[in-house]
Amino acid sequence: MGQDAGIHSVSTRVTRETWRGGKTVSKRVVRKWGARIAASLLLGAATLAVAQKPQDGAKVIALEKKWTEAYKQRDITILSSLLSEDFVITVEDGATYGKEGYISHSADSSVHVEVAELSDLKVRMHGNTAIVTGAYHEVGSSNGKRYEYRDRLTDAWMSVGGTWQVVASHYSVPLKGQ
Repeated sequence: MGQDAGIHSVSTRVTRETWRGGKTVSKRVVRKWGARIAASLLLGAATLAVAQKPQDGAKVIALEKKWTEAYKQRDITILSSLLSEDFVITVEDGATYGKEGYISHSADSSVHVEVAELSDLKVRMHGNTAIVTGAYHEVGSSNGKRYEYRDRLTDAWMSVGGTWQVVASHYSVPLKGQ
């Protein structure tokens, strides 16, 4: 117990004061400078994160537009590259489709998309995940019958190895009058 007591008393002294250039410094001073250093590091990290996010956000918005144009043109190669293997989409009637089902629908030659446009897009970055919300307007014909959709959308994108892919998408019809 004699050795343990000696170690305890030394550690107590070390936690109560710090040796600096031959002078003792109180815990209050150490805490004050420690807090300043921690705040500076956090501010630097936040600044770096903010500097990177607009670039990633702009890239995701560009990919949203690329996806819309690929859908309109029935470009299966581009669609396949933008959708993750476990992609899922929920459409206006509540039905869900995986990547293969969505691509099959997109390739359907009986559907002719004349207008496919996005608006009111907003992106929120969360690390390697981007959440996009916005509005979608589509006009076309299916089996010779005209249609028009005005939807709200939420898309979830993930960056894996520097490549962004959409993992989930949800479309819904806004209530009338909104």
